[in-house]
Amino acid sequence: MDLSLNDEQRSFQKLAREFLDREVVPHRAEWDRRESVDTAIIPRLGEIGFFGLTIPEEYGGVGGDYITYVLAHEELGRADSSIRGIVSVSAGLFGKSVLEHGTEEQKQRWLPGITAGTSLGCFGLTEPGNGSDAGNLSTRAVREGDEWVINGSKIFITNGTWADVALVFARTSDDGPRGVSAFIVPTDTPGFGRTEVKGKLGLRGQATAALSFEDMRVPADALLGEEGRGFRIAMQTLDKGRITIAASCTGIIQGCLEEVVKYTTVREQFGRPIASFQLVQDMIADISLDADAARLLTWRAADLVERGEPFGTAASKAKLFASEAAVRASNLAVQAFGGYGFIDEYPVQKFLRDARVMTLYEGTSQVQKLLIGRAETGINAFV
Repeated sequence: MDLSLNDEQRSFQKLAREFLDREVVPHRAEWDRRESVDTAIIPRLGEIGFFGLTIPEEYGGVGGDYITYVLAHEELGRADSSIRGIVSVSAGLFGKSVLEHGTEEQKQRWLPGITAGTSLGCFGLTEPGNGSDAGNLSTRAVREGDEWVINGSKIFITNGTWADVALVFARTSDDGPRGVSAFIVPTDTPGFGRTEVKGKLGLRGQATAALSFEDMRVPADALLGEEGRGFRIAMQTLDKGRITIAASCTGIIQGCLEEVVKYTTVREQFGRPIASFQLVQDMIADISLDADAARLLTWRAADLVERGEPFGTAASKAKLFASEAAVRASNLAVQAFGGYGFIDEYPVQKFLRDARVMTLYEGTSQVQKLLIGRAETGINAFV
């Protein structure tokens, strides 16, 4: 694995950081307080290329490799994880699912708007009664002539109230995970309902929703991929999504490091900067180490994707380590700031709140351990 970045990768990383520092960082505290980012930022993110990375130009994308993709998401995580979530769900979970499994007509219809940031997608998998047990979902789609009729509900859907289109996973037979199919559904379809989830601990700036489907009719060509392949589509998509989460968490850790160094070198106690105290340097060293380790694990998984090699276990390792490390780093950052770390004048308390959910979604830390354990032993602990 070559750990050096090429000029194109460094150029996009620099462009991303400069844009986010100018257009996002100054507003993140306000957006967090009001529980909504300014949605005018979304098409501007599209103009920079955040939504179009790794998507071919013929579908409106900007191309690029997977390393550049994770660099972008590290910068998004450092700036504001709410913005990162908007991008990764729309372009990653929705957009890349359509790119990899959609028909040419589906790609031409949906991807240009997604890559431009003028349309948003969401990923409707999690249900009130089924989180980690996604293969046992209860939303059902029944074929009636040239249509599918969908009934059910989803919960904790990022972009749910803002999205123009949803990827909805529904049961089309009772054959366990093999009975799940995926459907591309415009959110203005009759019978599609959505309610925003408020009062979140973190990621407060992004829209999170509960979705409902009541006798919702979609045409037969709304099916993404083959009938009964929905669970596999979801799992393949989440494997790559875990790399994105790991990159975002690396960004959170890096953000913590930068803020702690900046604060402790100017904050004085007992007549000298607190960065000169051994125990403060101990905290800084731990955060710095976690940033490097998370970044290397993430880059390794991204490199495997780029090479076309199996990457699922590497993605689980990166996601597990980086998400848990982001919680550690942000907790240490709050400690280094003392009482000021507990108020939203400084971003470290937001880093802590945003980091906490990273250990939960797209596969909890416990699920990642079972996936790693299965890879090491050949024994499936899920059954």
